[in-house]
Amino acid sequence: MGSFSIWHWLIVLVVVVLIFGTKKLKNVGSDLGSAVKGFKDGIKGGSEGVPEAPQQVTAKNDTETVDVEAKVKSKS
Repeated sequence: MGSFSIWHWLIVLVVVVLIFGTKKLKNVGSDLGSAVKGFKDGIKGGSEGVPEAPQQVTAKNDTETVDVEAKVKSKS
């Protein structure tokens, strides 16, 4: 009962074809394919314009540090 046989999947496929029709399913398939292609192109093209991570800058004189305290904002 936990797994479906090939006959279950064939019946589901026939019901889906009867409900939506082959033309509608063809359009859905082509729309999905173009969306995946656009996503892949976006991933490839997106990495070209991304600048590299900045290098770590160290100060010449590490003794110039500033001590700060964080205050909790009171609720009015």
